[in-house]
Amino acid sequence: MKYLLSTFFLGVIMLVTISCQPQQSPASTSSYEDLVGLFREWRSFEKPPLLDGAPDYTAATFNKRWPAFKKLQAKLQAIDTSGWPVAQQVDWRLVWAEMNGYDFNHRILQPWVRDPAFYKSLYTEQSDVPAHEGPTHHMITDLWTYAFPLDPEARDRLLNDLKVIPALNTQAQRNLTGNARDLWVAGIREIRTQSEDLKAMESLPGVAADATMMAAIQAAITSTDALVTWLEKEAKTKTGPSGIGKDNYTWYQQNVHLVPLTWEDEVMLLKRELTRAWASLKLEEHRNRKLPPLPDADSPEAYAALAEQSAQSLLNFLAQEDIVTVKDYFEPALRAHLGKFVPREKRNFFWITAHYDPRPLYSHFYHWFELARMVNEPNPSEIRRGPLLYNIFDSRNEGTATAVEEMFMQAGLYDDNPQVREIVYIMIAQRAARGLGSLFAHANDMTMEEAGGIHSEYTPRGWMKTEKQLLLFEQHLYLRQPGYGTSYITGKYLMENALAEYARTQEAKGQPFTIKDFLDQLNAMGNIPISLGRWQLTGQMDYLGH
Repeated sequence: MKYLLSTFFLGVIMLVTISCQPQQSPASTSSYEDLVGLFREWRSFEKPPLLDGAPDYTAATFNKRWPAFKKLQAKLQAIDTSGWPVAQQVDWRLVWAEMNGYDFNHRILQPWVRDPAFYKSLYTEQSDVPAHEGPTHHMITDLWTYAFPLDPEARDRLLNDLKVIPALNTQAQRNLTGNARDLWVAGIREIRTQSEDLKAMESLPGVAADATMMAAIQAAITSTDALVTWLEKEAKTKTGPSGIGKDNYTWYQQNVHLVPLTWEDEVMLLKRELTRAWASLKLEEHRNRKLPPLPDADSPEAYAALAEQSAQSLLNFLAQEDIVTVKDYFEPALRAHLGKFVPREKRNFFWITAHYDPRPLYSHFYHWFELARMVNEPNPSEIRRGPLLYNIFDSRNEGTATAVEEMFMQAGLYDDNPQVREIVYIMIAQRAARGLGSLFAHANDMTMEEAGGIHSEYTPRGWMKTEKQLLLFEQHLYLRQPGYGTSYITGKYLMENALAEYARTQEAKGQPFTIKDFLDQLNAMGNIPISLGRWQLTGQMDYLGH
């Protein structure tokens, strides 16, 4: 732990040194408006030009655009943030982190070269975080944003969306020259699923009677199937590792996602959380040993009643116990995701937990409160208003959602049923186990399958062994997006650190600490890395008393 704390501090110092003291140049500026203008210029540049109607990810185009990117970086460095309020300095760092993300993708990650799943275009469900998890191309189709039958405007939009798929699938066969075997093989499954989802579109209301729409869907299916065939043929030649390596992982975490930890720190932290969760679970089981087993919902009616009771319990707890300001949009945001009954033999890990008591999962659905806030209370900062690029939000959104599971428990949410505390620790163990596996996969010490073994074997009660699709999805995502698999636990740790430091500064000023003030202020900052949220909350850039 001493090593964890010291390297954590060193990571912070490196982050502060690089990001807090931008290089000066004769053309330096000092206006926040200049930063906002540069942000708009940067976001416009970040979208690639088109090739045959699809985003152009060819090597020649990337190389041609590289000098323009370096000029944008230089313009950012020329902005002097001295004397700016902390919130504005945070915005500077967000732009800095995004540009670092572009640089890293160009040099190392290269999903358009290494990752077939990057070319998935059709998404049928909304993500529970500000943008889809993992690298996605710039013209995806979010089918969940369409209501069928389509009105004329939506029909035109969907037709234009579908036209991208054949052109991009053709380009994929030119661009995908990488040798990352696990990414390649697992990516085939994602592209094959796209074909199935496209076929399912034909049965949506109004589609079968629209000859133009049916032709566009068929063209997308044909091109997707052709890409699958090509990927399967090429898979026989793929022999290389898929992880990015320890040093690249550390650089990416510290300079893009602003998680001031090293690969080694994260291994130690996740091992500690895995051990703590298992030990705490066993102590909870001992305390509850004289209670009858916790029953699970065994019918649609039983689950519906349990879901309703649990949703009301959580919302009432948050309001009545002054945990967070409960906005009008909280309840509809939660109710849209209460879930439904799943037979025992078909439940994945999360729905196993929900059929015993969904409040731990509903606590994690703090996600949906945050997404509703983006719609109902847009952040005043243009830089923070929308999703940060490259999943930079992961420590904030996944970390907070995971942290509040245990925070709400410790604050008394399960005083009416102490056995539910066992579920919370099982969920923490699962998050730690899957993240630990992803770390070894990125270090190329394990294959994706071997990392999944840790995920499966170290989740209590065998609950990750009941339904394999979740295991495949999660480990594939974490290999595609470095740091995402650990963000639940590392973000939780940083969230707890922010709470502790905020409480300490309040105490030093002779002011009371309330969890409601802490969460309300954090919520108002938007979906920014928790390390920056901590700085804005406390005004302190140092960590852990150093």
